[in-house]
Amino acid sequence: MLRHFLVRLVTGAAVVAGVVTLTFVLLHAAPGDPALRLLGPTATPGQLTALRHGLGLDRPLAAQLGFWLERFARGDWGTSIATGRPVLSLIADAWPETLRLVGLSLLLSYALGVAVGAVQAARAGSPLDTALSVGSVTLFALPGYWLGLMLIMVGTYWWKAFPAFGASGYDADFLGPWARAADTLRHLALPLLTLTLIGVGSVARFARGAMIEARREPFVVTARAKGLGPAKVGRHVRRNALIPVLTLLGLSLPALFSGAVFVEAVFAWPGVGRVLVEAVQARDYPVVMAATAVSAALVVSGNLITDLVVTGLDPRLRERSA
Repeated sequence: MLRHFLVRLVTGAAVVAGVVTLTFVLLHAAPGDPALRLLGPTATPGQLTALRHGLGLDRPLAAQLGFWLERFARGDWGTSIATGRPVLSLIADAWPETLRLVGLSLLLSYALGVAVGAVQAARAGSPLDTALSVGSVTLFALPGYWLGLMLIMVGTYWWKAFPAFGASGYDADFLGPWARAADTLRHLALPLLTLTLIGVGSVARFARGAMIEARREPFVVTARAKGLGPAKVGRHVRRNALIPVLTLLGLSLPALFSGAVFVEAVFAWPGVGRVLVEAVQARDYPVVMAATAVSAALVVSGNLITDLVVTGLDPRLRERSA
């Protein structure tokens, strides 16, 4: 078990290093000059050269990458080229808003998705199952930014019920506790609904398949032969089917950091996803590199945690990894 975990840990570290290196190369290969974006088109060649030297952009790429990795490993994430703020502070300020939005959407998506998947699995092949399958596949296939824009059109411009942008109103600091809470919920409604609808579609499809597969296992036949009722059999089926759903949940962990990038951009939600989009547009290399490194580390961590949890829940996997 320990050897299996160490192998996965080393493999994960290699994956993070590969992702960071590839991101670094692609960022510098993309068109655009951070110095030119900062100084504007009227900057002289001497001013551009001086700024590039000050930012360390005139050094070889390998030297830049090595310097960044050394600082990042020491906990120094660098300084944003576009804003001049420390990257760690910039991301830390945006993190709570992403946690609130994406965390709630994950809870709702998995709660509703597993429930819908269970209903479909219990009535597999029925008209209800077909209708729910069409709905879940449609939601899963919809681009998040398009669904967000449609919800803005309906909820903001047609109904005039929900704000389209931001996490709070301009007068939020002057509102009382209840009025401020209501204002926060109104701003949260549309982006949360967007992420939840998309998440429900994917989780429901995954849960349905897992539960149908679990119903075909020999233990279900044995349980029914022993005279167990549908409720108890269903409980055993759900327990076994939730193991692959936990795997999917582990892979969703990076979303808690990077957020749904395009959805945050559409709703101007002040989270990490929006910070990342603005950093890419501004060629803000330190911010993009830090966000990418943390997201890659979370992917690896999510896989490792899920692997440990699933191995602990399934005795067959414990025997294989022993």
